[in-house]
Amino acid sequence: MSSTLPLPKYHRVYLVLREQLGDGRFSAGLPGEFALMQQFGVARVTVRRALEQLAGEGLITRRPGRGTHPVAHDAGRAARSAPVQTGLTGLLENIVSVSLNTTVKVIALDTIAASEPVAGALGLAPGERVHKAVRVRSTREGPLSHITTYVPAGVARPFGRRELARKPILLLLEEAGVKVGRAEQSISARLADAEVADQLQVAVGSALLAVRRVIFDEQDRAVQWLHGLYRPDRYEYQMQLSRVGSIDAKVWVRKDVTASFH
Repeated sequence: MSSTLPLPKYHRVYLVLREQLGDGRFSAGLPGEFALMQQFGVARVTVRRALEQLAGEGLITRRPGRGTHPVAHDAGRAARSAPVQTGLTGLLENIVSVSLNTTVKVIALDTIAASEPVAGALGLAPGERVHKAVRVRSTREGPLSHITTYVPAGVARPFGRRELARKPILLLLEEAGVKVGRAEQSISARLADAEVADQLQVAVGSALLAVRRVIFDEQDRAVQWLHGLYRPDRYEYQMQLSRVGSIDAKVWVRKDVTASFH
């Protein structure tokens, strides 16, 4: 792990595991202490301290002989927290423009049962089938983003690797007859776990820009949930703002949204 981050090692491990728990990972149980030691490159005492903090916050349970398991919380809570509603005017064109200047590597593609966070974000029942795709988008300078998307199985047929490598999912959905309406989006910071760090060529625990976006069709049905992790040195999110109402109100709304790449 990077020694430049001003955080104790156990706290970096704790933060990464907490984020993974929030994403619905480890439904079958967390990896053992030895596996976590190898993943993060730390000592057993560091792993144990991180697990103790997670247990103290009620996020996991630890039972001798039965392993470590997550504690169920409100489904999709992280995905739905403080979303920003946006119109999609110009968004499709922006995605197409970006795709012309980047390349995509499809890491994984499968149809799976929706976990509680995924089901909550898409308005489904846990266990319903969804198409999951994991891709890494790169520029000439190297990897830019690690994107995981979920599409309800009833919305469109499964996309092939060749299609996903050539076109954004939003375009494929429109080609399948989906009429895109609006989006809810949140932007935050995340820490890179071992898998994402390897794909984006950064150190485990590095700060990444996290974008979560739920796309709705014209009937207000969720048709895609996207979770993107971006290298902040190669990605910039820009918004144009204008003030509405009186000076005292201080309410700001976006006029346009663009994303640029370095």
